[in-house]
Amino acid sequence: MTARRLFPRFAVAAALTLLLAGPALAVRRTEEPVALLPADAATVAVLHWDELRASPLGAQVFAQMDEVSTDGDAARFLQETGLTPREDIDTMILAMTRGTHADLSEALVLFEGRFDLARIASALKARGAWLKSGASGDYYRLSHDGGGRDGAVALVNARLVIAGTEASVVAALERRENGGAGGLMSGQGLGRSLGRVDRDASAWALVDLTRFPSTQGREAHVEIHSDEGSEPSRAIVGAMKSVSLVALQAKVHGDEVDFSATGLTTDAESRGLLEDSLRGLLAMWRLAVQQKNPELVSVIRRFRVENDGEGVSISGTLPGSFLRSLASSSNREASNR
Repeated sequence: MTARRLFPRFAVAAALTLLLAGPALAVRRTEEPVALLPADAATVAVLHWDELRASPLGAQVFAQMDEVSTDGDAARFLQETGLTPREDIDTMILAMTRGTHADLSEALVLFEGRFDLARIASALKARGAWLKSGASGDYYRLSHDGGGRDGAVALVNARLVIAGTEASVVAALERRENGGAGGLMSGQGLGRSLGRVDRDASAWALVDLTRFPSTQGREAHVEIHSDEGSEPSRAIVGAMKSVSLVALQAKVHGDEVDFSATGLTTDAESRGLLEDSLRGLLAMWRLAVQQKNPELVSVIRRFRVENDGEGVSISGTLPGSFLRSLASSSNREASNR
């Protein structure tokens, strides 16, 4: 068979192969918000407002938000957009990425909820924002004050809004179109530690302390000495110098909140110091509250400190009564300022 006859057959075969493989080769857009976060983030935090609304902890958080909503331009912006944070925002997702210098180079915040996109767009344009079109989606660019980076807001749809520096917002839109490629869910950076938290928790966070040089000691472990005797809190600070990762989470159960915090370190001596210091701190706390708040003693006794050979964890349950007392104390302090 001549080359002239073979070529059309090869061309048809190649076309059929591409046609059939097309759906498999196409990259599907991801709607998973965590997948939009950068893989090199130094800090990732997720807060489910919808689960916190009815809890005492949520009441305190929303009280702080209410203060913001009555402050100057923030109040006007909320009024113009018709946005009520405690009712319209279900989830807030934060990622912060450190650069080579001490400053935070990029910040990215995702809001899930119910948004009136037309009113938000109008409010943004009234404040000097202008619409820019990108290959992965449109966004509004915000002018900085002369000393910072340009900000941006992407009104993705009525359920998702992305805000942050312009570079971080553009990158998040690209990851959304590319199925999360290069993002946190790809198993890079903090993505490798997602198994350390329950992603269904009401709130969780991962912090890569190796990205914060000020928290890292030059030595693998640190010894703490004090002329005043044992000071667990100082020992904890010393042990944290070798901790590479901190994982936090909280889960609302009715009126209570289950919480846990874990610090990972490869240094066995630092793990032992951290474990002993946390137990000592709990003992001191019990002694401090047994006179003024004896009901808290049983709560503290149920806290657990565990060393699994990779890190040290502290976990427990905070009852609603305790959270309300904290809120009352905070409110009294604020009123006395």
